[in-house]
Amino acid sequence: MRFSIAVLSILMLLVGCKENKTTKNLAEGNWLVALHVMDKQVLPFNLKVGRSVGGKYLMEIRNAEEVIQVDEVEIKGDSIFMYTPVFEGYLAGRFTETTIEGEFIKESLDRIVPFTAVHGVEDRFEVNNRENNENVTGIWETYFSPDLEAEYVGKGIFLQEGNKVTGTFRTTTGDYRFLDGVMDGDSLKLSAFDGAHAFLFTAKVTDSSMNGMFYSGNHFKEPFTATRNDDFELPNPDSLTFLNEGYDKLAFTFPDSNGDQISLSDERFHNKVVIVQLMGTWCPNCLDETKFLVDYVKENDNVEVIGLAFESAKTQEKAFKGIQRLKDRIGVEYPILLAQFGTYDKLKAQEKLPMLNHVLSYPTTIFIDKKGDVRKIHTGFNGPATGEKFEEFKKEFNALITQLNNE
Repeated sequence: MRFSIAVLSILMLLVGCKENKTTKNLAEGNWLVALHVMDKQVLPFNLKVGRSVGGKYLMEIRNAEEVIQVDEVEIKGDSIFMYTPVFEGYLAGRFTETTIEGEFIKESLDRIVPFTAVHGVEDRFEVNNRENNENVTGIWETYFSPDLEAEYVGKGIFLQEGNKVTGTFRTTTGDYRFLDGVMDGDSLKLSAFDGAHAFLFTAKVTDSSMNGMFYSGNHFKEPFTATRNDDFELPNPDSLTFLNEGYDKLAFTFPDSNGDQISLSDERFHNKVVIVQLMGTWCPNCLDETKFLVDYVKENDNVEVIGLAFESAKTQEKAFKGIQRLKDRIGVEYPILLAQFGTYDKLKAQEKLPMLNHVLSYPTTIFIDKKGDVRKIHTGFNGPATGEKFEEFKKEFNALITQLNNE
């Protein structure tokens, strides 16, 4: 069965306009959801279904230690719609008490990934070999698309306990989320799903090497290789993006949701330390950084923050709607301006900010001192999934803001 976006829109209209007395119930407890991606591969993730005191469905998407609360669930008859928080992606389909068949949909990108789900299954991946497994605990120097023009470097950080493996791949632009999986003999399987991205990594492993494939939904795949290297580190994220020769300041004017044009030359930013965040509401690493910044400004009044959103939404109205949803769900009180909609293409983003050598990553964070001079540009964001690296970032962030305010 395959839903089209048009059919789903009709279903949603019926949900809102007509009472259906044949509404079914979804079994509570553990579910295993399996997205059907490329090469006949299956990308699984764990879903826990419960109900509030008032009977409202409350769900949890689980990736290793990450728990994503899903409280926007609509059911009518045998149709179900599950909207992940902040991101536009949603799961829609038909269900029985113990099964669901449907699609993961991202409308702005015209992406549809079929999925099936079954109740009562807790294991994310099947394991056939519970003994004589390779062990991937440690640091892995990784190359994606090796020997190709698109090659880029990553750092695998993994912990294995028995068959269970958790960790992530860091890259120069961020991390690949909370990966959750298993070692099955010499086969590594890891996955993550958060409503924005669906990642699957498979690899054959020896004691010192990996050869595998990375799948992103059903629209992209690339090979990767990795070797053990406890001393490996990625390039400094503070050196990748910089001001072009002849510039020492950042300048822009973009609208907020009220239609007001906001600029760094506005009075509110004079003689203030300012952080400019290049981001998108579709971007999980941006969400990690936004949560961090929200918490920081709640406890500190020594910095102004401005978000510049580069959105995939096809219309300005939908882009601002996504921005407002992010602000409402996360409690963002600083302005988020719409810098671009219809695409988050980085070359087009760089055209909006020609003083930058390039826009390499979302997020990119620009630190500006009280004189309006750019003092640091940080490419990417290593969030909670990176453990010690995230803690290191927070210390460096606090130290820099303190230094700029004391000048």
